[in-house]
Amino acid sequence: MLEGIVRESIGKKGTKALRRDGYLIANIYGKGLENINAAFKENEYIRTVRNKDTLAFPVSIDGKEMNVVVQSYESHAVTGKLLHVDLMVAQPGLVTHYMVPVKAVGESIGVKNKGLVNISKTRLRVKAAIESLPKAILIDVTDMDLGDAKLIRDLDVTENVQFTDSDRVAVLSIIKAK
Repeated sequence: MLEGIVRESIGKKGTKALRRDGYLIANIYGKGLENINAAFKENEYIRTVRNKDTLAFPVSIDGKEMNVVVQSYESHAVTGKLLHVDLMVAQPGLVTHYMVPVKAVGESIGVKNKGLVNISKTRLRVKAAIESLPKAILIDVTDMDLGDAKLIRDLDVTENVQFTDSDRVAVLSIIKAK
């Protein structure tokens, strides 16, 4: 479980001091809950997020345990170092918006013909309860050739999960390698 601390100072000076000590700044929020300004050790946070098996993962702040989901993050433009992360509390039974990652599955005909799989939407916005949320949206690309694309309307919709993006948005395509 990821351990965090509550930030007393939310100003610029306190934030810089925490970052200098190796902390990642985080905001934790949820419907009907009070916002928590928190900080996590950066290396522990990255290790936890990489090794999780579901979209939600447990954190502990000041003795309070909760399951959270990464909603957004901010990274440095040049170094790529994480600066800030927004975490939303995953409340059971509450239907809300989540960002679910997209993964291509299978070996496509277009890749065999010297093409590349181009995922244009790496995360899709869905509306669902945390219990019915898939870990990832898997898209089968085995019968796709060069120039083919999968739109949101072409994806298999699981029960109790609704896509909130427009149905004509391209999620992935097979492009010609240069």
